[in-house]
Amino acid sequence: MAISEKDLSNQRKSALTAGISLIIMTLASFFSYGFVHGTLVVQGDASATFINIVSSNNLFKGEILGWIIIMITDILVAWAFYVFLEPVNQNLSLLGAWLRLTYSAILAISILTLIFVLLLTGNTNGFSSLTIEQTQAFMMLFLDAFQFIWSMGLVVFGGHLLIVGYVALKSDVIPEVISILLLLASIGYIIIHLSKMFLPQYEAVITTLNFIFTIPMIVGELGFGIWLLLRGGKIPKSV
Repeated sequence: MAISEKDLSNQRKSALTAGISLIIMTLASFFSYGFVHGTLVVQGDASATFINIVSSNNLFKGEILGWIIIMITDILVAWAFYVFLEPVNQNLSLLGAWLRLTYSAILAISILTLIFVLLLTGNTNGFSSLTIEQTQAFMMLFLDAFQFIWSMGLVVFGGHLLIVGYVALKSDVIPEVISILLLLASIGYIIIHLSKMFLPQYEAVITTLNFIFTIPMIVGELGFGIWLLLRGGKIPKSV
């Protein structure tokens, strides 16, 4: 079947949008969660976490900005994936887009909890009625809420990847290895974050699952993004 110039142009634009957005999102995620959050937040130690965030307030603001960038790029990817995958299966592509938008909305709620942490740690004079211990307790509560709400979102995100992986598998142009990695990543996100929410006492098991699914969760969507950037929406050389 002949591909119109307009359809090909839309496919290429959506592929470029998704590819660039996914790369930006990956870099922002490594900075916000991998570097800043992992450095400043000390699990089970409210005092150390409070001192870290107060002494590195601008860095914590940078983390929040990074999460906002991630949320915006997620919305762009939701649209781009829909446009690119629509010719394969319109209904499933639309469902996948809505699931990613739902994840973005949940992520926005989790970002609010970090803003509350920023208010607590950045202007302690405004909370003079609270003792330092109470302030730290509220801070840890909001940080725990961030993790829990984000995990809720990542379960939904796993559902999104499940649909994207399935539709990609039905495509004639997307490499099968990328589709399989997306499907494996979706299973990883769903199992790991359901476990974090409802079975947090099995920390060793969750750590093992994280190790098992690390490569699919990182390489799956990022690999798809790089492929979209380089090859998505282009006429195959054999045509």
